[in-house]
Parts: sequence; structure tokens; C-alpha cells
Amino acid sequence: MEQDTASRVATEPGPPEVLTVAEAAALLRINEKTLREAITRTEVPGVRRIGRVIRLSRQALVQWLSGKSVA
Repeated sequence: MEQDTASRVATEPGPPEVLTVAEAAALLRINEKTLREAITRTEVPGVRRIGRVIRLSRQALVQWLSGKSVA
């Protein structure tokens, strides 16, 4: 029997592809407030707002940090 998508994603090894602001700040090793301010200034790639919730693409952040262009 096939697992549903939520269960499969929750049990996959490795870091999540979608990060909260707290997780992204930890990845970048900066303060959450600093990250939120940068998001407001649209300086950070891979940001998505879902209502009042902010989520960030881990892949976009890693590419950005490595100096690669992010579409």
C-alpha cells in the first residue's frame, strides 16, 4: 500500500526542502529578525508567502549563498 505524500515527505531523510524563517535563519546563521527584514526588502530568493506564513526554498538559499544565479 502506497504512503500518502505527507507521510512520505515527513519520513524522507535529509533536510527539508521548504524551510520556516527560523530554520532558514539557522541555515544562514543570522538572527530571525535580520532575515525577516531582508525578506521585506526582497533581498532573499525563494520566498513564498501563504497568507501570513513565510516559507523559503532551501535550494534557492543554497544556490544564492554559493553565488549561483537563482531564477
